[in-house]
Amino acid sequence: MLRRDLLTLAAAGAVLPWLGASRGAPALVQSALAQSAQRYASMHIFIPGGPGGGWDGLGRAIEQVARQAGMVGNFQFENVGGAGGTVGLPRFVSQRRGREGSIMVSGGVMVGSVLANKSPVGLRDVTPIARMTTEPAVIVVPASSDLKDLPAFLAALKSNPGGTSVAGGSAGGMDHIILGLLLKSQGRSAKEASYVAFAGGGPAQAAILGAQVKAGISGISEFAEQIKAGRMRALATTGETRSLEGVPTLKESGVDIVMGNWRGVFGPPGIKPEAREGLVKFVTDLHALPAWKEMLQRQGWDDAFLSGDDFDAFLKRDEAATAEVLREIGLI
Repeated sequence: MLRRDLLTLAAAGAVLPWLGASRGAPALVQSALAQSAQRYASMHIFIPGGPGGGWDGLGRAIEQVARQAGMVGNFQFENVGGAGGTVGLPRFVSQRRGREGSIMVSGGVMVGSVLANKSPVGLRDVTPIARMTTEPAVIVVPASSDLKDLPAFLAALKSNPGGTSVAGGSAGGMDHIILGLLLKSQGRSAKEASYVAFAGGGPAQAAILGAQVKAGISGISEFAEQIKAGRMRALATTGETRSLEGVPTLKESGVDIVMGNWRGVFGPPGIKPEAREGLVKFVTDLHALPAWKEMLQRQGWDDAFLSGDDFDAFLKRDEAATAEVLREIGLI
């Protein structure tokens, strides 16, 4: 199998110099990569969140690119949302244990939620496969809001945190942590936050657009369409550099907060080493496709690919860092 894969890619490399900058080169590369890729007759994708959220979006993106490349014959999706993924996680652990061809899409939000909710089941109970993407969060308000900019929002948090309700993902996740850090930056306590947790991006959007809350915090991709349509106003993003035209970062606005929301793929517990290696190869092959690069650009996701044991080591560091932040702002 390995020799065949190398020969396929070598053949593509030998032809590329002849093609030069021709329009056929990208298609040839994609075809060669797809032919050598790990394949599954069917794949079960478990989303421990509701439809329309960031985990669901990544799962659908994996489906779209893998299906087009002929890497998977059939997909089955299962969404079980609630409490930052800690409702669905035990279901995945118990029902998919040892079953090949199954993956769960999750991320940094679950790390915080497991800690905040004192969940007996965590990401240590599944099989790390790969970190795929990361993206900064964005703070938004309804287009009709009287909070016109970030200083106005921060002033509202400082003067009346209990009356400044903010929608986001589940308790203890990145959105909640960002709000806690914002309150701390204004001399208030995270415990004073009026945080309204939602199981998925769809319900959070509805609450913001319906002015049921004052503001919202989530990954840029979850609110991008509403911002572009003018139904939401973006106040700031949480990345190191600007991600949205005309929208400042918290850091450049004088608030020293930089955070990104990573998302990744996990296998069930109890799978054989060769099954894990197969899933690692699957996501590695997927990541190498030009179509995946195009998907990242279209969704506004940053490439954060990290697989296998390196991903496992990252998870341990991330859990320790998240626990430290949650303690610092009083959420655990």
